[in-house]
Amino acid sequence: MSNVWVIGAPEYRAFGLPFDRRVDRFEEALQIITPLLREGRVDFAGTHYTARDCEIRPRGPRPSGPPILIGAERPRMMRLAARYGDLWNSGYFATVDTFAASRAAFDAARADIGPAAANVGVTALLKVGWADLGPLPAWFGDDPYLTGTANAIANALRGYADAGVAHVMLQYWPNVPAALDRLVDAVESYRSAA
Repeated sequence: MSNVWVIGAPEYRAFGLPFDRRVDRFEEALQIITPLLREGRVDFAGTHYTARDCEIRPRGPRPSGPPILIGAERPRMMRLAARYGDLWNSGYFATVDTFAASRAAFDAARADIGPAAANVGVTALLKVGWADLGPLPAWFGDDPYLTGTANAIANALRGYADAGVAHVMLQYWPNVPAALDRLVDAVESYRSAA
């Protein structure tokens, strides 16, 4: 690789992991991880990984293991999330309107996989920021930040809930106590109206 920076490339390099065929490798990893977590055992031989006669003992407190959350934005990864995941997570969004196209693409991926994918929950990663507290970085993507009063943010959270989003994760900026205080106020406003 030359001077072109590719998302994830530095992390792969830092840990000595191969950067080629990442989605193929991820799919094989899911073919090992999913049955191990859900059934407690797997016997798998693939192109990139092999896990022969593996068993998780002792089993954890959840009969089917912890939920598998897969973040995906592109069609193939969305199909993997629909096939192997318990939850699909979208990218950074500000409003439910900017989330709609991604949600529609995931619904199409679920339809491709079939009825079993109907149970995969939807989560959203929201970027929240206040420019009056510090400059808002562009590296969160092109969508605008969710911003404003506690009530405005609470209303946006209600929009996600009404759209069938089971969980939201909030990435706030700047990372200062005043921003966290505003976020806490917004979540409390959302909860008090529920």
